[in-house]
Amino acid sequence: MMEMMSSSSRASTSSRRGRSFCLRSMLMVAFHVAASSAFSTPIFQETATLQRTAPSKTVGVEIELPDFDEMFRRIQAVSPLARLAVQGGGSGEGGGFAAVDDTILPEGQKWKNLEKSKRKMVSQVDRIDNFQNLGPPLLRWRASMKGPCHGMAFADFIMNVDKRQMWDPQIESVCELYPINDLDAANIAMGFGKYGDCKKLGVGYTKTKAHPIGISPREQLTLCGIQEMHDGSALIWGTELEEWHNHLMPAGERHTRARSHLFSIALVPTGEDSFDAEYSLQLDFGGNLPHWMTAPLVLDSVKSMFGVAQPFFETDGSDEVKQMILEEKIQGEKFEDRNSILFTP
Repeated sequence: MMEMMSSSSRASTSSRRGRSFCLRSMLMVAFHVAASSAFSTPIFQETATLQRTAPSKTVGVEIELPDFDEMFRRIQAVSPLARLAVQGGGSGEGGGFAAVDDTILPEGQKWKNLEKSKRKMVSQVDRIDNFQNLGPPLLRWRASMKGPCHGMAFADFIMNVDKRQMWDPQIESVCELYPINDLDAANIAMGFGKYGDCKKLGVGYTKTKAHPIGISPREQLTLCGIQEMHDGSALIWGTELEEWHNHLMPAGERHTRARSHLFSIALVPTGEDSFDAEYSLQLDFGGNLPHWMTAPLVLDSVKSMFGVAQPFFETDGSDEVKQMILEEKIQGEKFEDRNSILFTP
């Protein structure tokens, strides 16, 4: 009887594994098809009746939420590490870049390798020129870092003006103008757990100083967020807002608008004190500047960011980040700390 039960159990397990494998295969086929299709679906809707909005913490200011499925599809199409973070199962030893699938090419376009060295922290830099026929190149940096993996801490090097100025001397201002009032509104719109847990979302503003080579100040208005996954992976993302969102701009003199057509940073832990990071960016400086002039500036700037962030995660801020991770684990998913709209009568 026990042998029959064991045999039946093995058969059932084998059947489940077979179905699971088939499902993963079908999902991957579907993603291959989606990744090869054009980025033609709009992320935002100009028609007010088609918009999905959520209140910000500022009374009377609504934030238009993007088509999250389309936005995260685009990010996963260009960033294999982001795809691994979202799909899961790629953290820990043997994970990270060692587990990514580099065979899926965005829009069927091949990456051109600019730098590659396993001896360097930023081990690889790639580009696709004139991606989506938008002009600027799509750039991608890969780095293997030492220290604990934490999305919020890493995002500070982009969103905190003091840490940003440590590697980006041209930055004058970077701030979150309108944080979303309730993160659950974002998580509902994302499909609750489909893309991890949204830990931060809001409208941000960036302004740069005049560059010594003759580039006048630039400004950007973006919607940015941070997703955290159950395995410790994280995804930092941003997308440029549209002209109909210009009423959200801060008061003052307007400057030439730069645009991030695509921005993401994927982080996947490869051990207790190590993680892989993949930074993807397509940035248009605006104006009449040739892209061959601005692309090298972006290339070197992001490499500098990794150089500044590494000692923080490895030594200077390692204990601080570990304490943050510990406190978050203790806190867990306490709904009472989320001021959830789900419990609003």
